[in-house]
Amino acid sequence: MADPFLSIQQVRKSFGPTTVVQDFNLDAAPGEFVSFLGPSGCGKTTVLRMVAGFEEPTAGKIVVGGKDVTRLKPNQRNVGMVFQAYALFPNLTVAQNVAFGLKVAGMPKPDADKRVAEMLNIIKLPPDQFGDRYPYQLSGGQQQRVALARALAPKPKLLLLDEPLSALDAKVRVSLREEIRSIQQKLGITTIFVTHDQEEALSISDRIAVMYGGKAEQVGTPFEIYNRPATKFVANFVGTLNVLEGTVTDAGAGSVRVNSQNLSLKGKLNGSRNGDQLSLALRPEAIALGPKAGHDANLQGQIAEVHFLGSVIRVRVGLGSSIVSLDTFNNSSTPPPAVGDKTEISFSSNDVLVLH
Repeated sequence: MADPFLSIQQVRKSFGPTTVVQDFNLDAAPGEFVSFLGPSGCGKTTVLRMVAGFEEPTAGKIVVGGKDVTRLKPNQRNVGMVFQAYALFPNLTVAQNVAFGLKVAGMPKPDADKRVAEMLNIIKLPPDQFGDRYPYQLSGGQQQRVALARALAPKPKLLLLDEPLSALDAKVRVSLREEIRSIQQKLGITTIFVTHDQEEALSISDRIAVMYGGKAEQVGTPFEIYNRPATKFVANFVGTLNVLEGTVTDAGAGSVRVNSQNLSLKGKLNGSRNGDQLSLALRPEAIALGPKAGHDANLQGQIAEVHFLGSVIRVRVGLGSSIVSLDTFNNSSTPPPAVGDKTEISFSSNDVLVLH
């Protein structure tokens, strides 16, 4: 990447004997939307707080817009941050909350009023209707919009969002994340978004850094993260995954034995030897009930569970000691399979992820 706007270089953070971030590296391009995705305690918020200046790295360097900000205070970095808990001032109106950073910066009141009105219109809370309200008079989604407007009002170089949607209900969360992405693209501001919700990260990010144990397991586009996971953790954490355990029977021919059945995975067993134990991963959407054009691999099994979900029927198939899940579209002229039926599943060997 040429001339990244944000560069996090070999950053490490320790609290006493505990290291919570280990040699974290990331470059973000101007205007890029990057999500930090991972479970609680993986270090994603700690990295965000180091970029914001609320934590100081034990080692490494953070560069924003070509300037080393590693040791600068938060108010010297020109970074906007939106917190999980909104952090609005309860004694200030919506307009006063949005204007707070502008007032601190010494912007003349006429200019500040104009900027506040602009921001409130961008977040779809018109100033004539919402400007004089107090935070307690707003819904959770509206409060988070105000927090976003307050962060963006001083025109920061970089926007940081720390799980801003986690306290909202599912429907509002989906709507607001789309609005955040739309506003980010409209303003062209480089953004880092912290979340533990894989759907959020996959739906709005240009790239995702999947974190575990204080490290970035993989950094890539949503397509790459989902379809080409680099590690077993990424494969299991992002999306639904079926994992079958197999034994290599003929590495040269690409033969693997799974639940007493043979599979041919030519080109997938590079570096493997006969007798090696492998985990074979398949996304549910890659599996079909019965034969299908383009599918060159199949396994015999038995229907274990059937869940009717309207347009989709979720089927779980037992393969010896293993169970795989797949979704099939509801066809009103064809009844769903019955529990206990013998069946065959098929898939393309190209869709199999070999996890050593």
